[in-house]
Amino acid sequence: AGAALQGTVGAFEPIVLEPVQTEPQRLLFRELVGRHHYLGHAVPFGAHLRYLFYSGQQVLGAMQCSSPAWRLAVRARWIGWDEPARRGNLQRVVSQSRFLILPWVHIANLASVVLARALCRLRPDWQARYGVEPLLVETLVDESRYRGHCYRAANWIRLGRTAGRGRMDRAHQRE
Repeated sequence: AGAALQGTVGAFEPIVLEPVQTEPQRLLFRELVGRHHYLGHAVPFGAHLRYLFYSGQQVLGAMQCSSPAWRLAVRARWIGWDEPARRGNLQRVVSQSRFLILPWVHIANLASVVLARALCRLRPDWQARYGVEPLLVETLVDESRYRGHCYRAANWIRLGRTAGRGRMDRAHQRE
């Protein structure tokens, strides 16, 4: 655990998001997410980018963006996709699959600031790495744990609830 950090986001500026590129950064990302994120660390399927965010030399948290869920009814309805459009455009959707602010970091408005800046950073980074310009970034919020206020404060739009079946329920057995 690190030393407790408290205050307002302005006192910790500049907040910088750095792509995870080196082996020490990869190990740090795995350690922090594995230890402190409720879903733990798992190597995502498909395309992904990982970030650490800092104030000076102090790591404040981590974020991972990856390939999206194959099907989300709320997404398809919101966009207006039919099946051919979904198949043709799914690679332009990015999922924010992990977002972690370290437990000893209590900086007011940090989450919404990082989320907003991540959207600006993600588009050129994803395009440079994968040759595809993302048009939509989505995330799933476990409403039994979180309310999602930081996403709303960063101008994300709540689309609705998912069926929650997951990748392993391809036969739609889970209720």
